[in-house]
Amino acid sequence: MPVAIDGRGSPIPNRAMIATRFMELRKRRGLMVTVFLVTVGVPTVVLAVRLILHAVAPKTYGAAGGYDIYATLTAGVLYTFGFIVAAALGCTAGSVDLTDGMFRHLVVTGRSRLALYLARIPAGLAIIWAMVAVGFTVVCAVCVLAAPSSLSFNGLAVPAGLSQTGLQNWAADHAIEVVCDFPAEIDLNIQCGGPQLPPPTAGGTVTPTRANPSAPVTTATHAQLQAAARQVAQQNYTEYKHHFRYPPDSLMVKTGLWLELEAGIGFLVGLGLGSLLGQRTVGIVLMIILEVILTPIVLRVKVPHFDNVQRAVVGVATAHFEPSQLPLAFGGGGHDYRLTESMITAICVILAWLIGWTALGAWRMMTRDA
Repeated sequence: MPVAIDGRGSPIPNRAMIATRFMELRKRRGLMVTVFLVTVGVPTVVLAVRLILHAVAPKTYGAAGGYDIYATLTAGVLYTFGFIVAAALGCTAGSVDLTDGMFRHLVVTGRSRLALYLARIPAGLAIIWAMVAVGFTVVCAVCVLAAPSSLSFNGLAVPAGLSQTGLQNWAADHAIEVVCDFPAEIDLNIQCGGPQLPPPTAGGTVTPTRANPSAPVTTATHAQLQAAARQVAQQNYTEYKHHFRYPPDSLMVKTGLWLELEAGIGFLVGLGLGSLLGQRTVGIVLMIILEVILTPIVLRVKVPHFDNVQRAVVGVATAHFEPSQLPLAFGGGGHDYRLTESMITAICVILAWLIGWTALGAWRMMTRDA
């Protein structure tokens, strides 16, 4: 069908058309409640429960905020479920005219079908980006203001933000705890476990009290323990740098942009898929399979000779932009299973998905029988 370009048939959506699409989505109360509950309600409830438990029993329940809670709620909750609800919103926006029986009436008015499709993009993005931003702001505020008073690293309270030299100096002052509790590749013939050793003397050896034969045993001198602790601290510094008492400002900015990117991709792909299929249910199911099943498998399993096919999955490309201070999305057993790819490749994959699904959705709307 040719695209009209004069009068109301302009292929460029105007403000009134965008506002109409926005109101059309906003009036779907069930959908809006679902989007709000997932992006704002879930993290708010989790943090509220943690705040209450910590206030009632601070010795039993740790601080409500901090880096660990921040990483869990962003990389674990908002990243995955934000994509899913964004996709659900997109699939609904792409098929709402057909399911509500309004498509014929819109075509009769002479409006450009392309403009009708494009108007849904800013309308839907305004909703999902705002919701994700509110939920993310709640997470950041609580995780910063209710952060623990000290950093816990491998079960020890360690000062946060130390340089490598600073961590080594601190380790030397807490030699026994560091050597026994930090993972290390040294052998001092120390049998750790049981009650804490008495502090070593400046020139003597450390021995357990005979009242506690299960206490740690070593014949190392004080100087040897300090040297070993410095070595252990050096081995653990790379891991230590990725632990914070609360998320730094730069990390919060990067994480926010990353979450908005993921939500935007979910909406635009869902919009194109919903328009192509003409209904939302199958589209939502397919998007859930993509995010919850296909993407984790592709991220964590390297299939021989199919590297380029795996790189073509949009979830692999968005994982490339995940801030390095966050744990790998979808887990990974402590290992980073992401395929090696350049930033240019990741950008090209994302653009291909966005442009491709937008073009398919617009084409289907322009050629669909009224």
